[in-house]
Amino acid sequence: MPQNHKEITEKSDRISRMKELVRLLGAASRAYYQEDREIMSNLEYDALYDELGVLEKETGVILSGSPTVQVGYEVLSELPKVPHESPMLSLDKTKSPEDLKSWLGDQKGVLSWKMDGLTVVLTYREGALVQAVTRGNGVIGELITNNARVFHNLPAAIPFTGELVLRGEAVIRYSDFEKINERIEDVSARYKNPRNLCSGTVRQLNNQITAERNVFFFAFSLVSAQGHELSNSVEENMLWLREMGFDIVPYEMVTADTVEAVISDFAGRIRENDFPSDGLVVIYDDIAYGRSLGATAKFPRNAIAFKWADEEAETTLTGIEWSPSRTGLINPIALFEPVELEGTTVSRASLHNLSIMDSLKLGIGDRIMVYKANMIIPQVSENLTRSGNYQVPDHCPACGGPTRIRMENEVKTLYCSNPFCSAKKVKLFGHYVSRDAMNIDGLSEATLTKMIDREFVSELYDLYTLDQYKEAITAMEGFGEKSYNNLIRSIDRSRQTTLSRFVYALGIPNVGASNARLICRHFGDSLERLMQAAPEEMIEIEGIGSVIADSVRDYFDNEHNRKVIAKLLDYLTFESPAAPAEPGDGSSGSSLAGKTFVITGSVEHFKNRKELKEKIESLGGKVTGSVTGKTDYLVNNDLHSSSSKNKKAKELGVSIISEEDLIKMFNE
Repeated sequence: MPQNHKEITEKSDRISRMKELVRLLGAASRAYYQEDREIMSNLEYDALYDELGVLEKETGVILSGSPTVQVGYEVLSELPKVPHESPMLSLDKTKSPEDLKSWLGDQKGVLSWKMDGLTVVLTYREGALVQAVTRGNGVIGELITNNARVFHNLPAAIPFTGELVLRGEAVIRYSDFEKINERIEDVSARYKNPRNLCSGTVRQLNNQITAERNVFFFAFSLVSAQGHELSNSVEENMLWLREMGFDIVPYEMVTADTVEAVISDFAGRIRENDFPSDGLVVIYDDIAYGRSLGATAKFPRNAIAFKWADEEAETTLTGIEWSPSRTGLINPIALFEPVELEGTTVSRASLHNLSIMDSLKLGIGDRIMVYKANMIIPQVSENLTRSGNYQVPDHCPACGGPTRIRMENEVKTLYCSNPFCSAKKVKLFGHYVSRDAMNIDGLSEATLTKMIDREFVSELYDLYTLDQYKEAITAMEGFGEKSYNNLIRSIDRSRQTTLSRFVYALGIPNVGASNARLICRHFGDSLERLMQAAPEEMIEIEGIGSVIADSVRDYFDNEHNRKVIAKLLDYLTFESPAAPAEPGDGSSGSSLAGKTFVITGSVEHFKNRKELKEKIESLGGKVTGSVTGKTDYLVNNDLHSSSSKNKKAKELGVSIISEEDLIKMFNE
């Protein structure tokens, strides 16, 4: 029967909405899986995903690129790509225990945490790890074998000599996540959650970074074991993996009669669980039965994910607290009438940035819905009133300085524009004492915060008079006589330094350690000449542009900065830079002199690329970040890599050399 005009219009409207949903969900997935950032909450994503699924059933149309049929996205990195022997499909999901009862029927199931990290496939041969591959897009993954070898709990050797293939999840604990984030001074650069940190860590080109970040691996599936007869039981195969030395995902056996109680038990463990999870997984214990059910284009039918049904509560927004950070970023926090969620009283939740506040159209007095993401983190999910009457503060609550709105990666944020804001003190001091700057040991961010709060230090030069507070410092928690003496010795060592280290330590915007060396060398390591230099003169330095030149000029034009420098000079002595430490000094005879290098990929003869960069600069070379027509050499141990830098070098006729080739040049 022909459709009437109204039916056609309604279907057209639904398809238009589907197109919008595919676009929104695609953007969210790309941000989450490829760029390690979030642009919407899990609750928002699930709601939009479910809406799309309903519309697809109603219309009978599935659009190209729909996340309901796409397994994942192409990976974006320079790591080698490896195809999986069989596609790694994602799981269907439910939030209803009743659905799980029905799904289980008369079968036994293995219920475990759905760990929130990065899925990895491992292959062992002759008892040793020979390959580790990420899930990637489900068909092709990234080769991360070197990184997997330094996972905290992964066995280096196992008592099985045949080929063994297993799957599991790489995760970083909440406790380690918090420690790592604390060391990142720029609040806006901190990782949003352990999953983002783990994703970036596991895919590092330098596995030293992976080792330092304490990645754990939990096995959840035995794929194959050459010469070993696999059991028809998922549980028995997991227990065999445990015998081989692998940690396995914590699990419980369930039936339709017990699954609800076991889910409740898992929910009670969430707050004490140091490993991040975003739900549970149930798989039929009978492997043959599960395989007989087959799979859809997207989901296997032998397993299903259980997502927590977020407990929501309606309340009233009573205020917005503006919390300044150590980088000047001012974070908005929603204050609301207390409500009970997941057994605790909640009265505040982070709003993250102005873009989220705008999307919620928040205003004081609005009726809002709040929930706990993964039953832990309070979030505002919806604004029922949407008055949009919130006011952005004109002045920083910490120092009273003027605020400024910035757009960064299409996200609107609020910053304090006062360079001397008290909230920024810790970052300023932390940078000054860092290894590449004045290299003062014993002053962690936590220690600096205590000293600033107790007014032991207010300006940088106060570091050199800390001995007047000896009694108070030695009485500080975690700080005794030995720690105090070590600190004072380190401060005394910093009194003799190079001008380039000092200039970098000042924290001039846009001036890194390499730029500081270039600038100081140009002005004959004379601070007086540098402080009087015009931007036009600095632009003449190769590698120094107008942004850096203007930053330097603005910094030295500031009266407060000049006073701080004058007082610092009472305590410091500048030594002539040693030839090995400063590029260009005594290195004019080197074959690297005047040459421009780009380094990519992993290195073998140096700790990291930074150390190799310093070596090149010590011999008069220059290291930049991108390949251009001015580049002389691209250093890459994988000469045949298909990376973007290798392709660019070939297009421009830039020589691609290995680390070994470069080392030969050092003594030419």
